[in-house]
Amino acid sequence: MNLPLFIAKKIYSDKGDKRKVSRPAIRIATVGVAIGLAVMIVTVSVVLGFKHTIRDKVVGFGSHIQVHNVLTYNGSDQYPVCIDDSMMQMIGSVDGVSHVERFAMTQGILKTDEDFLGVAFKGVGPEYDMTFLKSHLVEGEMPEFSDSTSKQKLLMSKMIADKLRLKAGDKVFAYFIDGQDVRTRRYTVSGIYQTNMTRFDENLCFIDLYAASRLNGWLNGEVTGVEVKVKDFEQLQLTEDRFVEKINRSIDPQGNVLTTETIYELYPQVFSWLELLDINVWIILALMVCVAGFTMISGLLIIILERTQMIGILKAVGARNKTIRHTFLWFSVFIIGQGLFWGNVIGLGIVLLQQYTGFVTLDPQTYYVSEAPMELNLPLVAAINVATLLICVFVLIAPSYLISHIHPAKSMRYE
Repeated sequence: MNLPLFIAKKIYSDKGDKRKVSRPAIRIATVGVAIGLAVMIVTVSVVLGFKHTIRDKVVGFGSHIQVHNVLTYNGSDQYPVCIDDSMMQMIGSVDGVSHVERFAMTQGILKTDEDFLGVAFKGVGPEYDMTFLKSHLVEGEMPEFSDSTSKQKLLMSKMIADKLRLKAGDKVFAYFIDGQDVRTRRYTVSGIYQTNMTRFDENLCFIDLYAASRLNGWLNGEVTGVEVKVKDFEQLQLTEDRFVEKINRSIDPQGNVLTTETIYELYPQVFSWLELLDINVWIILALMVCVAGFTMISGLLIIILERTQMIGILKAVGARNKTIRHTFLWFSVFIIGQGLFWGNVIGLGIVLLQQYTGFVTLDPQTYYVSEAPMELNLPLVAAINVATLLICVFVLIAPSYLISHIHPAKSMRYE
């Protein structure tokens, strides 16, 4: 029989005198652990949800890896690359790739009778994955983009539509300036999307790949580049290494040199900002563990002082300090365990409530999302529980050594 565990169970189950100091101390310690764990679960869930939501939005506009002209990498101007079927097959054959799509960028001005606005036009073809844009479509319908003809259909953001006072089905003129030449196109607003990513929503429209290439004065098959989606985002760097080995510095049919960039290299400011959130998470986790630990230390000291007579009797009958120390550590484990239980109930409850109701709303202009995103990662929650338990028990080892200073004779005389 494990004597310390047996005694700890008896002490924990003994309600005793309701006026005893240890009862409130135990409740306070339990509440401290519960609140600390709940805050940690909610914090981690919010940060994970926020990071992954923003990451998915950036990837939705720029994919995981882009293949383009090496001259484009060194400057802001657009230089074409010739992507034929064999080049598409070669890029798609790289291990870890799930989808390949071409795109072409051009600049222009949208004009209505009352206003005008300079925007970027992204030409996409029939192979373009529209899943992301469909999920954020707020008005109209998704146009069917072509790489062989111009259907004069336009997909724009709600931010642009609001500035120009346009809605789905309206006509709008687009002007493209090429040197001394100005080209005019009349588009129909087929659909309007809203992602709340200001840096994209404020200036990006989608048109046919064929139209964008022709407006740039490029030949058939010439595009700005290729967007590549990987099967596993966690393996992005490994897939990029394969691209560097197989695609980088290769030559297209027109003699252009190809290079690749990951989404981290294309939008370093966004991902640097997201990485800063990790620092906040570690600070919050450390503070909450400290709160739980100090609360448990206070509770344990109160319990030891209140159980002085019991400790004296145990020592008098031959119990060693180690046995008594383990008894109170087991007793602390019961308190921590109860705190962890209620902390999980509160923390997971808040996360699930937010996921299903979205009761916590945010300003999309500031946070890029309209409600607080939460992602429930059960293995991480389990790791937080285990870490909290181990750290709290560890910090209680030193206070438990106070038992060695309690003399049996003095403790019983004190009582």
